[in-house]
Order: sequence, then C-alpha cells, then structure tokens
Amino acid sequence: MSARAAAGLLVSALIRRVEAAGGHAAVLARGDATSGALLLALAERGMTTGLLERTLTPSGAYGWTPTGPKADALEEPGALADYIARRRRMDPDLWVVELDSPEAERIAGEVLAG
Repeated sequence: MSARAAAGLLVSALIRRVEAAGGHAAVLARGDATSGALLLALAERGMTTGLLERTLTPSGAYGWTPTGPKADALEEPGALADYIARRRRMDPDLWVVELDSPEAERIAGEVLAG
C-alpha cells in the first residue's frame, strides 16, 4: 500500500501544477488539511466537464475515480453547488477543488502518482 499524502499538500500541488500549465485552480471548499477526502471539479473555460474523487484502488494505490452527476447534468444551474453541499453535509472534511484546464485530468494523475 502506498503512503497517503496529506490532503492540503495535494491541493497545493494541484493548484501550482494547473496554474503552471496556464490553467486556473480554485478551492471551492476547504477540508481537513491532513486526512480530508478530495473531490475535483474538472472544467474547461468555466464549464464543468466532470468530477473525480481520490479513492483507494484494489492494488492499494490511490487513483482518481469519476463520481457524481454526469457532465450534461452539471450544466443545470446550481447542480454542482447542490452536489457539493450534499457531499459536505455527509463529510465536512471534504476538499473540493476546481481545476480549469484542458489538461486537468492528466495533471491530477501526475500529481497523485507523485
């Protein structure tokens, strides 16, 4: 099993990498700095294209798993905010980070592989 990097450290690394690639990143909800779960809202030009959550894979490594409503459902006004609110009610330690870049998913994978 691989070691789990602190959530706050991963969030900082994600933000730096996306911004270095010319994209934009923002923390939509701050969770526990050490052990909070991570939810990524992937976007391109301000339009949310999907959601990924950091999960433990069967091999014991961490990976990104698609979660939540599909991209077309996220286009509805307030859909993303409603989903985040529901998730945060169940897990107040959840981090939610928006990565606005065409390369967001690739960068997230690289940061997690670390």
